[in-house]
Amino acid sequence: MLHSQQGIEKYTMIYVCRKEHFNAAHKLYNPNWSEEKNKEVFGPCSNANWHGHNFDLTVSVKGMPDPETGFVIDLKKLSTLIRVHVIEKLDHKNLNVDVDFMQGKMASTENLAIEIWNILAPLVAQDSSARLHKITLYETPRNFVEYFGEQ
Repeated sequence: MLHSQQGIEKYTMIYVCRKEHFNAAHKLYNPNWSEEKNKEVFGPCSNANWHGHNFDLTVSVKGMPDPETGFVIDLKKLSTLIRVHVIEKLDHKNLNVDVDFMQGKMASTENLAIEIWNILAPLVAQDSSARLHKITLYETPRNFVEYFGEQ
């Protein structure tokens, strides 16, 4: 938002978001537990034959608009970063088996959001003065996680 005070213009922080979509399968299963305990904790999400979701991913970036372009970040470039480094690796894949950055991790939506952050944060910072602000990952229309990079 642009404010003017006695002829001095200043910007407040702007948040820009890009929404993407992908389909993926996974199962929640702890190999250190019995089949019974996995079913008790994860229910049908521990199905041996996997289950799938239509994920929605929103990537939020924060910064000050560039005085020459008015952009916090070029949304075409952000879209390309997300598509090449995240969506192409996840779409129509099995998170437990096919996705290199999920190997050895519980394939929960929480862990997936953290890994997406870890991929995108340095790429966003390298390409602009903007910074990654938040990852919002919807597993279903009612179940989603938000991650702000706090560790």
